Amino acid sequence: MTVSRVSASRVALAGGIALSSVVLLSGTAFAHVSVQPQGEAAKGGYATVNIKVPNERDNASTVKVEVNFPLDHPLASVMPQPIPGWKAEVTKSKLSTPLKLHGKTINEAVSKVTWTADGSKIGPGQFQQFPLSLGQLPEDADQLVLKAIQTYDNKEVVRWIEEQKEGGEEPQNPAPVLKLSAASADHHGGAAAAPSASASAAKDEKAGHEDKTASHEETASADSSDTTARILGVIGILVGIAGVAFGVLAGRRRSA
Repeated sequence: MTVSRVSASRVALAGGIALSSVVLLSGTAFAHVSVQPQGEAAKGGYATVNIKVPNERDNASTVKVEVNFPLDHPLASVMPQPIPGWKAEVTKSKLSTPLKLHGKTINEAVSKVTWTADGSKIGPGQFQQFPLSLGQLPEDADQLVLKAIQTYDNKEVVRWIEEQKEGGEEPQNPAPVLKLSAASADHHGGAAAAPSASASAAKDEKAGHEDKTASHEETASADSSDTTARILGVIGILVGIAGVAFGVLAGRRRSA
């Protein structure tokens, strides 16, 4: 067997092992229900997130998705975006400790959102995203664990409720986790505050100075160009006179 054939065999074997690994892991590592923020999810602010639900079965379709929200860090506002073919239901629960929000006392918070197939479903090899608007996010937490339950049309139920332990291996059915970033100046996710009047004035003064400098440089450039043009003009005249004189002298020599 030649070296090239041995190399080809090794490449084929390695490729087969890699493909087998992908097939074995595709039903676990890539089939988790997850939550993905669209932009920033800052503490004390508001955020839009997508609940991503892949179908992990080859012979069944997902027809129901339930996402639960922790009441120890309650959210007063959870609004689902309408999705064609799915019906969304928001469930609220009483709070043991009322929540203060924008000067108002909130006695209940959203504890669950349920999407039920209504003319649609998540088929094998497909996934569906369920957008949510959340707020106000807690200021005293680094993350929110949103436990999810996925139901198939063959009555099978998968509970994505296992929490990840620090330093431990990933659970078989991990719960979706929304990571919260540091609080921003604007809790609504808007732009930073406008600069102060003094800063604006300094900026305007600097801009004016730059305009004057540019104008001075343009004037100096124009004067320099004009001077150069004049010198070239004089040189051209002198060359012309010298040419005429040379011609006259040459004519006289020929005549003589």
